[in-house]
Amino acid sequence: MMLSETLRFLTHSLEKTVFLLGLLTAGCGQAESNCTNRRCLAEMLIGKNYSTQPQNENCTQMIYVPFIEYQTLSVDTKNLRLISRLQAVIEWRDPELEWDTSVYNYNEVVLPVDKVWTPEIHVTNGILTTMQHSSRDLLAFSNGTLRHTVIINAEVNCEVNLFNYPFAADECPVAIQTWSARGCGTELLLGDLKMVDSDHGDWKTDNVALQKMRDDRNYIMVALSIKYINPFITLLLPSILIILADIVSFALPLGGGERNSFKVTLVLSFTMFLIILNDKLPGDSQCSPIIRTHFCVCLVLLMLSMLVSLVLTRVAKDGSLIFCCSSKGPGTKNTGNKKEKEGEAAKADISVVQVNGSEEDKQMLRKVVNFLEAFDAKELQSERNQKFASTVDKAFFWFYFFFGTVYFCAMTYVMVRYTCTVNHFDFWY
Repeated sequence: MMLSETLRFLTHSLEKTVFLLGLLTAGCGQAESNCTNRRCLAEMLIGKNYSTQPQNENCTQMIYVPFIEYQTLSVDTKNLRLISRLQAVIEWRDPELEWDTSVYNYNEVVLPVDKVWTPEIHVTNGILTTMQHSSRDLLAFSNGTLRHTVIINAEVNCEVNLFNYPFAADECPVAIQTWSARGCGTELLLGDLKMVDSDHGDWKTDNVALQKMRDDRNYIMVALSIKYINPFITLLLPSILIILADIVSFALPLGGGERNSFKVTLVLSFTMFLIILNDKLPGDSQCSPIIRTHFCVCLVLLMLSMLVSLVLTRVAKDGSLIFCCSSKGPGTKNTGNKKEKEGEAAKADISVVQVNGSEEDKQMLRKVVNFLEAFDAKELQSERNQKFASTVDKAFFWFYFFFGTVYFCAMTYVMVRYTCTVNHFDFWY
């Protein structure tokens, strides 16, 4: 009796426990099915765990880019690099992420960006390209459309035309693409483009435009121009002033060495100026900067002016060049003077009659006369040498002045007006 009552009690307790557990399970299921807020909607979509690209029948996913914000960060003229920043809004549709608005009465919901598939955008001609998400979340709509914002930093290999430097201006393409292979992958459909912070550093972004070379080749054509004030003051103007100072130095006299030392100082100063600016000068490219040729011509002009000044100083001093003697040199003149003096001495011996005086007085008188005549001849020859050197110096000055003026006018015209053509699309083949 006791055993049977105990069994009935245990059976009754077990039935009550099972009944309570069933009620609890039914209540939880009902509560779960009744959770229709945004967070439950987001958890439901995340639970699908769709991390792969939406697969359509044609194997191509259309990516719509309604807005791109472009910014030029810097232009590396030494290595010919364009560093850009792009902020793009991208939209795509994933039918698997749709939901019934009658159950979840919301048109949009926020999802973590690492829980769903997101497309990637590349820069075709970029040496170094990084794409990062602007936020950790994205926006999903009830029709399966997803919207997100990405930031792309690209270092583009652009053969910038620097021939006219520091008056350079050129256009550089930034090619945009997504992954695709054999008809599968993604395809871009670009919308509006806006430029921000156009005036940055030594370069200025004049204009940006979205263009196409083919249906699958989209690029942003960036029009660049350099702000010439800074490079003109630091590069071009010093060379003009040094050449001008060298021209004005012809006002210094040939004798005394002041002019020669000044010209040597100018040559050394210009050489040191080029050594210091070697790292700041633009790099060589298909259209090499003509300013390098300009510096070479300026250095040759300074060196030529210094050498001519040194030679003319020697000519003005003794009438001879460095390695050979002129026909008007002192040796020839001294020989002629000796013959003339001997003839005059003979005439003096014949015509002069000394009533009183010894032979020693006569010899002393002849030496004094010969000395005075030689001094007068030397002074006359020195005046001739200085006159000849001054004439050549003036002729070289006018030639130097005329050539320098014509050269600087022609060089300025070439720097500003000449156009060198560069193929910016050689990365596409």
